[in-house]
Amino acid sequence: MKKQAAADGPVIIKKYANRRLYNTESSSYITLDHLAAMTREGRDFKVVDAKTDEDITHNVLTQIIMEEEARGQTMLPVNFLRQLIAMYGDSMQAFVPSYLEASMDSFRRNQEQFKSAVEGAFANSPFAEIAKRNMAMFEAATSAFKPQTGAAAPATPAKPASADDDVSALKAELARLQEKIEKLGH
Repeated sequence: MKKQAAADGPVIIKKYANRRLYNTESSSYITLDHLAAMTREGRDFKVVDAKTDEDITHNVLTQIIMEEEARGQTMLPVNFLRQLIAMYGDSMQAFVPSYLEASMDSFRRNQEQFKSAVEGAFANSPFAEIAKRNMAMFEAATSAFKPQTGAAAPATPAKPASADDDVSALKAELARLQEKIEKLGH
């Protein structure tokens, strides 16, 4: 998750007794959905009780997770939740937060590396060219069903490569990838 640097630290969100949230940066009332969006954007914020000034960020973030889970956006398996609950009061409880945080950081790094590797593997390959040609054919086909405006005739798409060319390119790319896999295995 990318973090946006704020000149004066985190955005302060005040939570009032009527459960309304007030963003002191934008001078406006917001919802939990706004806080979820800020989190996804990497915005740092701190939620404080408007009356006591107590930091209640943890409680509000937990509430956001509960609402996401209730909407059907479940990411926390029941077995994980049971194990987590079982850790409360356990002698290892103090280590769980830092372990979970490190695990999530590692997961995010691996996710980015995997995404970059996949994008890099196909960047200059025949697969990328095939995808471009397929997209051009798809766009040409969909434009045939769009109502025409004006008297201009629709542009004729470039002739796509034959199926034999595509198959040959795929076979060559598979052979190249197979060679790489064999080299890695030895």
